[in-house]
Amino acid sequence: MSKTAKQQNVSKARMLEGSHAIALVVNSIRPAVVSAYPITPQTHIVEDLAKMKADGLAKFEYVRAESEFAAASIVAGASAAGSRVYTASSSQGILLMAEVVFNIAGMRLPVVMTCANRGVSAPITIWNDHQDAMTVRDAGWIMLFSENHQEAVEQHLMAYKLAEKLKLPVMVNVDGFVLTHTYEDVVIPTPEQVKKYLPDYKPKKGEYLDTDNPVTLGAFASPAYYMEIREELHRDLRDSAKDILHEYQELKDKLPEVIKPNEDNTKVNNGLIEYYGPKNPKIVLIAMGSLVGTIKDTVDELNKSFKLNHPVGILKIKSFRPFPDEEILKVIGKTRDVAVIEKAVSLGALDGPLTLEVKAAAKNKALCKVQGFTVGLGGRDITKEIIKKIIKDVRKDKDDMMFVGK
Repeated sequence: MSKTAKQQNVSKARMLEGSHAIALVVNSIRPAVVSAYPITPQTHIVEDLAKMKADGLAKFEYVRAESEFAAASIVAGASAAGSRVYTASSSQGILLMAEVVFNIAGMRLPVVMTCANRGVSAPITIWNDHQDAMTVRDAGWIMLFSENHQEAVEQHLMAYKLAEKLKLPVMVNVDGFVLTHTYEDVVIPTPEQVKKYLPDYKPKKGEYLDTDNPVTLGAFASPAYYMEIREELHRDLRDSAKDILHEYQELKDKLPEVIKPNEDNTKVNNGLIEYYGPKNPKIVLIAMGSLVGTIKDTVDELNKSFKLNHPVGILKIKSFRPFPDEEILKVIGKTRDVAVIEKAVSLGALDGPLTLEVKAAAKNKALCKVQGFTVGLGGRDITKEIIKKIIKDVRKDKDDMMFVGK
């Protein structure tokens, strides 16, 4: 990018709350129907959208719902009728709409939803972890995770392109409070800029409910057909990885100002993963979401103080579904130790959900030992000292999952 272009991008940046940035980019995308039910820490997103509508700054139909189940049902119906739609939720709200979340994917509706990640009850918590998203990870949605505000903006743009192209719903995950309620410099594209990448939604006949061209969505399936239908959804979701790579590059080409800038130490950055660190690391730390920022700061600090005896790399998972196993193997294939640091627990299982996925990807295909570390449940602070402890502990010969930061 030229120096002039970089200066223009900087001049467009604004200091915005994460929720407001998401609301602004959603409005620029021009959905026809928005419906949601407020739940902490998602509330500011839908409050902002409702205010934009009330102030005459938005053209979408804003439908107030009496619950998250109702909100999901409203956007499912609107999408089935051929409209571009949007909703947002969090935690218990995601669980309340779980039935509809599965139905949306099964009916191949291009719904886009923001999940402001928050722990689930009981005991009740309003703070951030990834348990809500992990609970519906097998619903059939593309699932993206944002590290910061700018990445959330770019992922919402990609979400609509992918959803409408592939007829797969997309969930963009942003860490509650950590991103939704904090302020950062962020570039928001105008509706005119968005159109360069995302055209108006015009579904084809046979893809939506139309009295002149009747179709059936979500029909009854006997055992003779159900398995094949689910297999098709599974394969299409797996195959969407190549589309994520393509759409990230296209967004970068058409709207470079909205792409999160690469940091100096970034070696790989695409729609599926980002790798930050040395070319041949001995240790790789794998994580998703805003936690990655703390990990980068910690490793940079250790490198500057010459306290790392072994080169450490950081692998950020941007797409949890489809799971980018091939991209991950390119990074960890010859690494000695891998620490998966995650903010969720798969109760009763040997490891957390992200660790289980990484271990499955690495099995018989990589030389490394993969160790799982659970951190930050219920919003527990994740400090640099915790990351330093994980870097130290990953070299120990242990197989069981570790809860760090108690």
